[in-house]
Amino acid sequence: MARLSIRIDVAPGFRIGPGKVQLLEAIAEHGSISAAGRALGMSYRRAWTLVEAMNNGFGRPVVEAQTGGKAGGGARLSGLGAEVVARYRAVERAAEASALPHFAGLLSSDP
Repeated sequence: MARLSIRIDVAPGFRIGPGKVQLLEAIAEHGSISAAGRALGMSYRRAWTLVEAMNNGFGRPVVEAQTGGKAGGGARLSGLGAEVVARYRAVERAAEASALPHFAGLLSSDP
């Protein structure tokens, strides 16, 4: 089955695509940048660099640090971060629904 990969150029030099959105989703799931990076097979430094790029690109945090007690700190998505994920996934679903009928004939087994 064909699948789209969407990259949104938000501003010059700043874009959002599937990798950054997956990282945000992993942070929401795992509660930390380092655990999210490990789950995605990337270093903490790379994960932090991507988070920092998104925070700077949007001009406010998409990820917020949580101060910790016994278990230590962590991270969670800000309201903006959750909104970025939701809107990106909505764009992705809409684009896929729009594009796939155009490729249906190319992907069928009929000549």
